[in-house]
Amino acid sequence: MSTPRKRHLDLEPDTVERDLIKLVLTVVELLRQLMERQALRRFDQGDLSEEQEERIGLTLMLLDDRMTELRERYGLRPEDLNLDLGPLGPLLPRD
Repeated sequence: MSTPRKRHLDLEPDTVERDLIKLVLTVVELLRQLMERQALRRFDQGDLSEEQEERIGLTLMLLDDRMTELRERYGLRPEDLNLDLGPLGPLLPRD
């Protein structure tokens, strides 16, 4: 009978920081996509004034730019933020 192998975490300061950033950016990306879908729905329904449409559009563009900057800083690709939920599939919809 073999002895069970002990599993251990390989904790490196650089890896921990990158993994934490990856998790945070994944949550922010999920929220960004939800906000974008809600904004598009409101645009389509005509619920927004022209000023509100411009403000929301600018905000979403700035958020997307900032997300790109942070991903690049930590060497992450957009697909790195899409967690695999096993049988449920990916967390984020694929474009």
